[in-house]
Amino acid sequence: MSVSVDSLLWLTLVGFLWGGTNPFLKKGATGMDKVEGNNIIARLWKEVYLLLLNWKYMIPFLLNQSGSVVYFLTLQNTEMSVAVPIANSLTFVFTAISGWFLSEGIPNAKTFIGIALVLSGISLCVFEKSSYTA
Repeated sequence: MSVSVDSLLWLTLVGFLWGGTNPFLKKGATGMDKVEGNNIIARLWKEVYLLLLNWKYMIPFLLNQSGSVVYFLTLQNTEMSVAVPIANSLTFVFTAISGWFLSEGIPNAKTFIGIALVLSGISLCVFEKSSYTA
């Protein structure tokens, strides 16, 4: 089974939704360390309540979860041996890029080298799966 362009686009969207929302989730969850409670159950309830009412957390969370839905639907037409590495590795790439846009700082040279290696690995994976003639 070869990798279709549609599958690649959907998996790229998954990586974008997962990775692009990670820095926003981190930013939206600020203040969680200040939540206090009498016991662990009370603290957990207050944390959940705080997150559910925080739109800066909930919007990225819902977008992130929509990525999981797209991933599940994409798995119906894509091999796991291709879908898992592409979606998961692109998550790291999009996390670095969106963190950069959120003023977490310009990625250093190691991050750019990592992004290049990830993209090279994805290309090799797709090329290897596309070179088979069933």
